Amino acid sequence: MRLWKQCLTATLCLTLSYTSLAALPIADSQHKPLPTLAPLIKKISPAVVSISVKSTHSLQQNPLLNDPFFRHFFNIPKNHRPQQHQVQSVGSGVIVNAKDGTIITNHHVIKNADEIHIHLADGRSFEAQLIGVDPEADIAILKIKAKDLSAVKIANSDNSEVGDFVVAVGNPFGLGQTVTTGVVSALGRSGLGIKGYENFIQTDASINPGNSGGALLNLRGELVGINTAIIAPAGGNVGIGFAIPSNMAMSSLEQILEFGEVRRGRLGIYIQDLNPGLNEAFDLDKNQKGVLITKVQEGGSADKAGLKEADIITEINNKKVKNASELRNAIGLKRIGEKIKVDFIRDGKHKTLKVNIAASDERLADSKPGASSFKKLKGAEFKNTDHGVVVASIKPGSAAAQTGLKTEDIIIEANRIPVKKLKDLDRAIKHRRDDKLLLRIIRHNIVLYLAIR
Repeated sequence: MRLWKQCLTATLCLTLSYTSLAALPIADSQHKPLPTLAPLIKKISPAVVSISVKSTHSLQQNPLLNDPFFRHFFNIPKNHRPQQHQVQSVGSGVIVNAKDGTIITNHHVIKNADEIHIHLADGRSFEAQLIGVDPEADIAILKIKAKDLSAVKIANSDNSEVGDFVVAVGNPFGLGQTVTTGVVSALGRSGLGIKGYENFIQTDASINPGNSGGALLNLRGELVGINTAIIAPAGGNVGIGFAIPSNMAMSSLEQILEFGEVRRGRLGIYIQDLNPGLNEAFDLDKNQKGVLITKVQEGGSADKAGLKEADIITEINNKKVKNASELRNAIGLKRIGEKIKVDFIRDGKHKTLKVNIAASDERLADSKPGASSFKKLKGAEFKNTDHGVVVASIKPGSAAAQTGLKTEDIIIEANRIPVKKLKDLDRAIKHRRDDKLLLRIIRHNIVLYLAIR
């Protein structure tokens, strides 16, 4: 009897404890308090939207159709183009500014969209305007013209801890607004190969296709992350989901609203992770964490500040960096021209320097010749890759947006000149004889020609 009473007391204590965590008690039919998140969900649900996207995709065709000899032999018309079909997909988004209708979502939700429609929890629907994207962080910013909107409050995601209770709200499988709960399972997840900048919050709150771009909230109803991906060996949720921290998402949002794009900087260094062998070779503590500089680019911001090869970076702005991914994320969140404090180890001694964040030389800036001087490509940015020159971004409404180019197109020829680097594209454009440009591109593993006049 005494044991039964002790168990009952423990159960009541746990119930009351969880109730205090949820801070939202209601009564059951016997007027006894029960924990519930219902009032919290009612408060934040108007700020989480469903997104439907219409896009046009080219059907894959036989590569031989791109061979001029094959086309001539079989009398295939020169203007033959791959068949296309419309695709409709769904996702989620979060209203972060009710006054001007600003919505944040994932880039992959609206990628290559022809039309974007926003569906509110109250049943209203609006066509959205794409303001800008940050493909490397998988962020996109939309706006709608609507009254009586609700916005979610933004939390400082740096304050999140493993074990925090979280709530995921989104539109899984297009079913409509759905709520799941869980905890923060891990922080700072990177190296997953999902996106260029990875610093994910891992959670076991159920996230499924369609949840992308939705909200990950704490129990105060504040946004701690944007749900973006899952590990799903069997195709469904297995309790391993990832969200972009709110601080990273808001950093992208602020730059997109200010510049129409994200302008990431660089230090001008090559780096690698420390390991036990390197720690021993550099006479460091065997548990030392940090990032080893393997090369400093001459004339770069790190070189000008005084950083050298074999320096080991341990902190950025008094925040520890344990590996190359964390350093890359830390720099990627800073604006060009911003000055940062770098703590490092050189010859066993701890030192500090101030370093300016410099512009990346991968981008084809408007001040450079070549593609930027061809008015039809104004608004497009390109970067070098191992496969050719990739369209990194296209500013909505720009001249480049009207050409048919799409983000992540790979340019392999320009005016019949092979393109491997940005300088090749520049040269081909500068030496054109008229106001025409014929590009040969790879899009979704299909080789296409694109004539720009």
